[in-house]
Amino acid sequence: MKKYLRVVGAVVLSSATLVTATGCTGSPDASQTSAGQPATSASTTSADGGGASSGASGDVTHVGLAAVPGIVKTVEPSVVTIRTAIGLGSGVVYHADGTIVTDAHVVEDQQKQPFSTVQVQFADGTQVQASVIGVDDVSDVAVIKAERSNLPAATFSSGVPEVGSLAVVLGSPLGLAETVTAGIISALHRNMPASAESPQGITDLIQTDAPISPGNSGGAVVNGNSEVIGLSEAYLPPSSGAVAIGFVTPATTVTEVADQLLANGKVRHAVLGVIPTDISPQVAQHFNLAVTEGALVLDVPKGGPAAAAGMQPGDIIVSFAGKKISNALDLTAAIRQKEPGDKVDVVVQRGKNTKTLSVTLGNSAQ
Repeated sequence: MKKYLRVVGAVVLSSATLVTATGCTGSPDASQTSAGQPATSASTTSADGGGASSGASGDVTHVGLAAVPGIVKTVEPSVVTIRTAIGLGSGVVYHADGTIVTDAHVVEDQQKQPFSTVQVQFADGTQVQASVIGVDDVSDVAVIKAERSNLPAATFSSGVPEVGSLAVVLGSPLGLAETVTAGIISALHRNMPASAESPQGITDLIQTDAPISPGNSGGAVVNGNSEVIGLSEAYLPPSSGAVAIGFVTPATTVTEVADQLLANGKVRHAVLGVIPTDISPQVAQHFNLAVTEGALVLDVPKGGPAAAAGMQPGDIIVSFAGKKISNALDLTAAIRQKEPGDKVDVVVQRGKNTKTLSVTLGNSAQ
């Protein structure tokens, strides 16, 4: 059985650095590993194929490790293990009525279609069936409903964590339920480009050095106040040269998406209505482009917001709502920060001319 911790194709750590990354779903059950033997090899695999942990965390005693036992006692009853026909991941109790949040890829098959039901194991060892209520692949957040009530719901943070503050990870890496690791918040606002595992890319993630491994996907990442600051999403494998670099979907994103899924069964995301690509040297040569920065528009679907504003295939988007666009990921991140119906100015380069187009963003939920 696979253990979920997304192994992602690539992660942008800064505007200029692109590195290979890996996800957090997992494979062999802990019960299938021998005592004293490694639970998995150090090879990099796909999002559903396991892999190594993000590596050992540094000395974080200065950020309050003495508080970790109390944090664990408070939050651990709210963390669950989720099993499907193809893998294993983690989740967090959202409401006492059995509502649980997790990563979308934990409850999806290899074609990214959600299962109708999954198996949930609680901290007390009880196992029940849960229905998949909804998934949002844009944010990689899902909601499931277990056949159990009077559960200890976790408290989710409504703010942004401070860089350098304590981060405690709880989940079921490699099937080892109730596993705890700790580190700090390393950075904010990290973006993950599109890949086979994340076709639309994921933006605005939290970076941590707390060790996470396959099976942690969807599990809790908690602050010093025992509040969930996010769900484990992905990590960079040691084979990439990384040491302790993991990624977390912020609690603010999780709660916003979960509430929309519970209310409507779908999530609203702003849509520009273009198919963009990066301008690599090969692309620049193929299209005879004089620039290598910006997002090249490959297609503008008819009836979409960009088409209504007059955007054309071959346009190069260099600015969106006042933000410089250097590549397709910049454009994706900028769009995700807007709401459907927002009016934005999009600056495009068309041949030797520069044009400013006013676009009213569409709604992905329509």
